[in-house]
Amino acid sequence: MPKLIIVANIKAKSDKIDLVKAELEKLIDITRSEDGCLQYDLHQANDNPAHFMFYENWKSRELWQTHMSAKHLRDYGTATEGAVEAFTLDEMTRIG
Repeated sequence: MPKLIIVANIKAKSDKIDLVKAELEKLIDITRSEDGCLQYDLHQANDNPAHFMFYENWKSRELWQTHMSAKHLRDYGTATEGAVEAFTLDEMTRIG
């Protein structure tokens, strides 16, 4: 089965950038230790500090779905409620 690539884009409200960034950074180590996580890298746009992007690589979609229901993601959602302007998530498969 092919591995699953996730590209998640998070755009913080302009007055909540520091809060969202701090909460996203909390997810890194705990997620990297999860079963099935091969890569979990957070990026911040050079031209728009409110735009964050996670590039994720998972062994399978099932293991990623387990991650999506984890307590630390629920905690992130609670901590950033009302602070995120936009969120998009794309599931992708490497083809080359």
